[in-house]
Amino acid sequence: MKLPRRQFLHLAVGAVALPAVSRFAWADTYPSRPVRFIVGFPAGNASDILARLTGQWLSERLAQNFVIENRPGAGGSIGTEVVVVARPDGYTLLLVVASHAMNAALYEKLNFNFIRDIAPVASICGNPYVMVVTPSFPAKTVPEFIAYAKSNPGKINMASAGIGGPTHVFGELFKAATGVDLVHVPYRGSFVPDLLGGQVQVVFAPITHLIAYIRSGKLRPLAVTTAARSEALPDIPSLAEFVPGYEAIGWYGIGAPKRTPAEIIDKLNKETNAALADPKFRSQLADLGAVPMSMAPAEFEKFIAEETEKWGKVIRVANIKLE
Repeated sequence: MKLPRRQFLHLAVGAVALPAVSRFAWADTYPSRPVRFIVGFPAGNASDILARLTGQWLSERLAQNFVIENRPGAGGSIGTEVVVVARPDGYTLLLVVASHAMNAALYEKLNFNFIRDIAPVASICGNPYVMVVTPSFPAKTVPEFIAYAKSNPGKINMASAGIGGPTHVFGELFKAATGVDLVHVPYRGSFVPDLLGGQVQVVFAPITHLIAYIRSGKLRPLAVTTAARSEALPDIPSLAEFVPGYEAIGWYGIGAPKRTPAEIIDKLNKETNAALADPKFRSQLADLGAVPMSMAPAEFEKFIAEETEKWGKVIRVANIKLE
């Protein structure tokens, strides 16, 4: 049967419009079922706390559960691989952290390329780290610490949450910038008991993780690792005040499998940024010592690339190798 030209054109235009309508309708109805939010670290640590806080907000805003799923191991790489191979439909997300920018220089045989295989969705916050010592440590300031370390080379133990993670690499940047010799002591579990007990004397760790011990006087903060002072510890100087150019910050965001529809990424970005503008959410972050960090997906992508390059250089110069 031959269709009149006008009817044919009408149907053709409708057919062309169908994919677009379907695509935008998909974004409008997303999420229509629970979303997995993968955290590549154990329950209870800073990453897990921030993921649960963000997941709760998104659950309330989008009327679907964002279920936190902890997949710890290999500096977050095990959890990352779960997301890399997931369907790119917005129902499997990843908590992206500073460790992901370091892993490319640490792991020789990853089954993925983080920058190539994970789509940046939204940044959540920066998490300033703090250099703390045990209260019995003789140095009370960063200059005193540097002087003591130089007169006692190899006698100060520096704890970390594991080889090649931020608590290690931030300390290595300090060592390189000041020329001090600290003995790295990596932990598989929590380093806090040994830090409180004095078996290790210094650590560079998230304010989120240590702020309760600092407020109770069980640990002594010497400096924060950000370029400027932290609102969470306003009386504590920044390392940059004594070590020019030093800057290191933990950070958290959301990633998705590559090829996740842009409409879904934009929707998640919009809702995350709405959280970061909300006084209650900002107050919750502040209680944890975290700082809201709002970015568009393209900005977050650029930030991750810059962090990957920066920490890759530190890891190579310090010759950090996984055991």
